[in-house]
Amino acid sequence: MTKHTRSYDYITATFDPAAAMRLSGLDYMQALVAGQIGAPPSILATMGMSPPCELAVGEVAFDCEPGDFLLNPMGFVHGGFAATALDSSMGMAVHTTLDAGWGFTTAELKINYTRAILPDGGPLRAEGSVIHRGQRMATAEGRLVGLRDGKLYAHGSTTCFLFALADAKA
Repeated sequence: MTKHTRSYDYITATFDPAAAMRLSGLDYMQALVAGQIGAPPSILATMGMSPPCELAVGEVAFDCEPGDFLLNPMGFVHGGFAATALDSSMGMAVHTTLDAGWGFTTAELKINYTRAILPDGGPLRAEGSVIHRGQRMATAEGRLVGLRDGKLYAHGSTTCFLFALADAKA
């Protein structure tokens, strides 16, 4: 048994409500990635996820790096890593479809694991795409694919509740 120490730097993510009220979801995400507003969500540093490398209306992709700090009792990467990556990719895909002044939250999440993720298996790409966007609900699907081997490690779907940000304060 080897003891490791893990430390990392992160900035506490801040939501910019003024920007969210004036920018569409896609414009908000692009400004966030460009460093023009707020700070990258702290979950990125915590989970070894990069900012999006692909960002379009209804489509998001980013890379993530599993590691030995994420192990379950069997020595594989904990399923929560894949669930978090997929929830993030699908949620960001939904976010890109929002009008200015709108927010969302995950209402339902379903993950299917197709193979074990190894701590030294290399980077994965989390891809999210919107299937349906209504006025109050949106659905999206996601895939977690190995960048080295092209294999599917997990896939999932989500339903997100959409709401006017002004209503969230009530």
